[in-house]
Amino acid sequence: MAASPTNPYSEAGVDTAAGDLAVELMKSSVRATHGPEVLGGVGGFAGLFDASALRDFRRPLLATSTDGVGTKVAIAQAIDKHDTIGQDLVGMVVDDIVVVGAKPLFMTDYIACGKVFPQRIADIVRGIAEACTATGTALIGGETAEHPGLLGPRDYDVAGAATGVVEADGILGADRVQDGDVVLAVESSGLHSNGYSLVRHIVTNAGIGYGDNAADFGKTWGEALLEPTRLYTLPLLRLIERLGGATGEGGVHSLSHVTGGGIAANLARVLPQGSWAEVDRSTWSPSPVFRVLSDIAGSTLESAEGTWNLGIGFLAIIAADKKDAAIAALAAEGMPAWQVGTVGFGARPAGEFEQGAKGVDGGAVRLVGAYADGAK
Repeated sequence: MAASPTNPYSEAGVDTAAGDLAVELMKSSVRATHGPEVLGGVGGFAGLFDASALRDFRRPLLATSTDGVGTKVAIAQAIDKHDTIGQDLVGMVVDDIVVVGAKPLFMTDYIACGKVFPQRIADIVRGIAEACTATGTALIGGETAEHPGLLGPRDYDVAGAATGVVEADGILGADRVQDGDVVLAVESSGLHSNGYSLVRHIVTNAGIGYGDNAADFGKTWGEALLEPTRLYTLPLLRLIERLGGATGEGGVHSLSHVTGGGIAANLARVLPQGSWAEVDRSTWSPSPVFRVLSDIAGSTLESAEGTWNLGIGFLAIIAADKKDAAIAALAAEGMPAWQVGTVGFGARPAGEFEQGAKGVDGGAVRLVGAYADGAK
């Protein structure tokens, strides 16, 4: 009897059947993000989004962002837990769009892996889809690519891109910031998705396994370090509207997503040249994960200020007379917020400030004082 013909692509390490199964497993979660604006369903060569609603804008501007999750995926792989990485991806991508005051419309994702494990891919995409729903974003397309020989069988990486829309005269940014504006911090859920190369370095050097019990957190180290990124988009969009909308009279003037580079660098990017702000460390206590990691490394919290968010996920520059209303509105959304500083113009205090982050020659920022010892 003649031997059954072989599939040369399978012999090369690519399993197309596994890829098809992964798509079937993720279909329902992806469809749940679709409103009437999404056409074509799942599996097309291109995602389709009805842009007719943009006719209601006087001058609609599209906002776009792309990002990944970084080496946090290595921890997900180490403990075989993949249902939170998707939320991290959406947080890194979609929450960048709201910085300019834009409402997200749709997102696409890309997963590269050494070998397709259908259930694992479905877990990742389900996390992406659930976070898209939580941010009002349609997940309209994506790609899963098998790269045998380039990535190990259990290795993968994720990336995504999103598009949003904002009225041209409603863009938030440095040009709206005024002398005396208040800088509010909005609490993070932990490390989010930045600084994990440092995290992994600390954990490895301490001989800690991700499956080991972490007594400080009541769970394993891997579970504690996979705490997903908090999603800020819809609460911040609602805050903008409650404080007068994205207009010249609105109370929200500028927003900053605290990601790579830390607090000072990301705040400086959304302040105008000639302005400055001092962020008072005594107004909050960094959450335990930052303290525990710093203690294990034998370092200070201050030494990680350019790497970790240290408990602040977003910064909002607010008109001084709207501060209390903003704090109350965010608290009602389950997002603790507090004042960490005030924006000044002109001569600034003596000493070194951080300025010129990521190609933006904006304002000058420095952190001052000592962190609070207990809960904020």
